[in-house]
Amino acid sequence: MQPTAPHPTPLIGLKADQFRHPLDRQATQALKQIPGLDLIIRSLLGPTAEQIFYLDNIATSILIGPQQLPDLHALLQNASHTLDIEAPELYLKQHPIPNAYTFAMRGKRPFIVVHTSLLDLLEPDEVQAVLAHELGHLKCDHGVYLTLANLMVLGASLLPGLGQLLTQNLQQQMMEWVRCAEFSCDRAALLATQTPRTVASVLMKLTGGSPQIARQLNLDAFLAQARAYDTISETELGRAMRELQTAPLSHPLPVLRAREIDRWASSNTYRTLMASDQSHNRPAQAWW
Repeated sequence: MQPTAPHPTPLIGLKADQFRHPLDRQATQALKQIPGLDLIIRSLLGPTAEQIFYLDNIATSILIGPQQLPDLHALLQNASHTLDIEAPELYLKQHPIPNAYTFAMRGKRPFIVVHTSLLDLLEPDEVQAVLAHELGHLKCDHGVYLTLANLMVLGASLLPGLGQLLTQNLQQQMMEWVRCAEFSCDRAALLATQTPRTVASVLMKLTGGSPQIARQLNLDAFLAQARAYDTISETELGRAMRELQTAPLSHPLPVLRAREIDRWASSNTYRTLMASDQSHNRPAQAWW
């Protein structure tokens, strides 16, 4: 990988509430109102669980740094600098499914994990967008709730009794929360790259790309597809189908994420963030 990703203007003093998605704010407030949830999380994310996951990660992944895949390390540093956040540790894990995730266990020693297949699929600027998305979780202080959601998705083998400790309703609420949180993190990816089409390209490739065909994909056609789905899903049947499609997922549908980030890239809020205390006053770039 060559360090060809752009160096956007840093957003000095950026605060999470300046880009946090309203659905994220609403879902977080709903979790805070669940009686006993904090106690459940404390019992699950105690020192033992933290140590298990951290040690497992060290044992099965490569720690990225100035002397270990420095190009990838530079992408993380660039994104962190732009978002005005301290860079966490970054690990690379051998895995055939393109993915990245963040563990922020009670605010202690957060780290990001990237799968090798993600690097095979994406260009450097797109990888930087993914890293910025993960940094968005830290910037928004998703912390403990995010780790609980990751434990639900990734931790069955290390914590086999987890499912029995969480009610089905709580698991559904956690999945709903993490889907809402993803919208905020997509905004962080846009702020870090300051190029809407880069974020859209990531979503397109994660939807149906492979290293063999990624460069043949047509971004404009994908964005038109997202616009068409958005229109169709506004019908009564469409809304019902959208609920059925998203309920078991840890992420919103990629086409919905593409349409949502496009709306924000065209918003006054985004334009203001790009113009305020910056050395430039570049207008937001539209996708279509």
